[in-house]
Amino acid sequence: MKEVSQGLDVANEEEFASQSKLLTEFASLSTIDKAWVFESENGGSTRAMFLISQPNLLGNKKRTHILSSHIAKQSDGSVSFQWASFPVETSGVSTIVPSPSGQKMLVIRNQENDSPTQFEIWGPSQVDKEIHIPKSVHGSVYTDGWFEGISWSSDETLIAYVAEDPCPSKPVFDGLGYKRTGSSEKDCNSWKGQGDFEEEWGEGYSGKRRPGLFVVNIVSGDVHIVDGISKSLSVGQVVWAPKNDDLDQYLVFVGWPSDCGSEKTERKLGIKFCYNRPCALYAVKASVHKSETDKLETKVDRSHRTEDETAAINLTRGISSAFFPRFSPDGRFLVFLSAKSAVDTGAHSATNSLHRIDWPTDGKPNTSPKLIDVVPVVKCAEEDCFPGLYCSGFLRNPWLSDGQTMVMPSYWRSSQVIVSVDVLSGRVSRVTPNSTASWNILALDGDNILSVSSSPVEPPEIKYGYSTERKEWNWLDISSPVSKYSTKVKSMLSSLQFSIMKIPVRDASIEVTDAARTPYEAIFVSSKTRKSGACDPLIVILHGGPHFLVSTNYSKNHAFLSALGYSLLIVNYRGSLGFGEEALQSVLGKIGSQDVNDVLAALDHVIEMGLADPSKVAVVGGSHGGFLTTHLIGQAPDRFVAAAARNPVCSLVLMVGTSDIPEWCFVEAYGGREGKEYFTEAPSLDHLHVLYNKSPISHLSKVKTPTLLLLGAQDLRVPVSNGLQYARALKENGVEVKVIVFPIDTHGLDRPQADFESFLNIGVWFNKHFQ
Repeated sequence: MKEVSQGLDVANEEEFASQSKLLTEFASLSTIDKAWVFESENGGSTRAMFLISQPNLLGNKKRTHILSSHIAKQSDGSVSFQWASFPVETSGVSTIVPSPSGQKMLVIRNQENDSPTQFEIWGPSQVDKEIHIPKSVHGSVYTDGWFEGISWSSDETLIAYVAEDPCPSKPVFDGLGYKRTGSSEKDCNSWKGQGDFEEEWGEGYSGKRRPGLFVVNIVSGDVHIVDGISKSLSVGQVVWAPKNDDLDQYLVFVGWPSDCGSEKTERKLGIKFCYNRPCALYAVKASVHKSETDKLETKVDRSHRTEDETAAINLTRGISSAFFPRFSPDGRFLVFLSAKSAVDTGAHSATNSLHRIDWPTDGKPNTSPKLIDVVPVVKCAEEDCFPGLYCSGFLRNPWLSDGQTMVMPSYWRSSQVIVSVDVLSGRVSRVTPNSTASWNILALDGDNILSVSSSPVEPPEIKYGYSTERKEWNWLDISSPVSKYSTKVKSMLSSLQFSIMKIPVRDASIEVTDAARTPYEAIFVSSKTRKSGACDPLIVILHGGPHFLVSTNYSKNHAFLSALGYSLLIVNYRGSLGFGEEALQSVLGKIGSQDVNDVLAALDHVIEMGLADPSKVAVVGGSHGGFLTTHLIGQAPDRFVAAAARNPVCSLVLMVGTSDIPEWCFVEAYGGREGKEYFTEAPSLDHLHVLYNKSPISHLSKVKTPTLLLLGAQDLRVPVSNGLQYARALKENGVEVKVIVFPIDTHGLDRPQADFESFLNIGVWFNKHFQ
């Protein structure tokens, strides 16, 4: 066995010092997370507010701040942004949600331990109302973007939101045994027992209790939980339904049943990044009444109401998935996304569809509304044509002034674009230019779009789009303080170029559909200048999922690796989002073979083009990308000089009994519907045999590539034992291995320090083995 020195030798220390200084240049850049636009008092301008984040390496968290600007529109069609002199830090703020009119701002501060959750209602110049909600009412408000649901009522007096249920009572013990009378928190002569185990929603939700639905009255300060929702449902993404003449107002929300596993098992499975969990839209009465003082009250008089009157109504029984509900501005219809393809096949993400429900004119929801298909799933995407919807979220107000056109981001092959959808006709149009850059929408300014655009060689820049009389979109470049980058970063990025390559499918199985035979894509990043006759060393970069993709968005980590002198080959193999449903589904049952062959074919493609030297190739990937990385160094042991894997899936046998998504192992190994049918919490010997043969560890005896493993000790998706077992087995075979475990990090390794240290070690590891 090779002896690997512990710690850093002098040469490595110099390399760490040099690379960490360079990585700091990229890691310190700010990014725009979201924006809001408000009407100004004069009609000639609007006001914009940007929420901006920046890694705080010393604090190991994200620092956020607000930067404001006036948007002045001139008569000649030009637009100018007048920026505030300095940003304002939002320390301690969990989330910010402006009211529909822009006259009020909700600021939520989730407190830890015994402190209450704080709701602050801000006016134009000061805090107008502060409401403290003790933990006996509910726990932290969900602000993560999936269960998150914070919605102002139309008259801006009520706010519906999603928060953790209050902590259930637990048994108390003292030196004499069980205490019947309970005990205060600070009683040092007793302790609280654990109580019954409660299933959680897996990765990213450890320690989080069931999300429940609440309403706060900002006039009276009254808070109540919304009745009529089964405790078997976890709720999120709440919106107010259009107001009606009845005293009762309705809320529409998404509900996920706790028994989302399968017909054979009733348990919560990991939900983060998992669109294959069944969910439905529900409508429920918010029970808002007027008191004698004409102030809104939310306390409920249940004496005269039956259970049927208060029970939530399932609006989408005819479809297995419904989320991100949005009402049209006039309240005539409700639209929502569906991941029915993911739920039905078991793929953790798939092509979305868009649907509409015509809302009753009296404002009272039907128990069996008709579901109207607006944008169906695209099975086979013609070249350069719309490949289907791949949308991970909507704006709170995504509507243009006609009241029937939505704008949203979506993946279009290897780029992210902005599309408009006419929800009455179903017509989908690409709004952003036919460029290879990627775009994301920040906010609407009337019928104009505030967005951000970037590419692998261009950091994010603000763009302002407006439609001409000919229904064409023009885009203006907007200079902002956020896009002020250091001279060093600008110089390095200006020396790079990128392209999107179409990779022909090699050795296509006769079993796959025609759509799965069409070319997939890879993003190639390289230097503009080439040394005489020599190619820069190449890093193959592989995404996770496998039903995900790497788009042409800017990535500080990829830019850092490019700045070290590497070319990058980022492969969106078949199974990636953005290429149509049949191509996505083609990898199910073929992981470890079809996806591996796609990567090798992409590598051969750039070598045959003379863009890479076959003797100077490294590979890196995380999660399923780590699965591919460790498969490649086993199946093609002579092709890679070095490898790095972040929380990789190395053994499906070990993962199936420890992961928060055990059914993933069956769905990906056996195939969609067949895998769902086979899934069990107690796999048989035959099951384990199949899972082993699909795993990288089955090829371990052939591995000789020096391998770096980066692992999160709190990872619930691919627990740390998976990578450690693989690393120990490699060492047993005499392969050079380096392992770094981050004690408080989860699957994404995305906390600032773990992210920084991961890519610093990747850069040093690759440089060491290319010398």
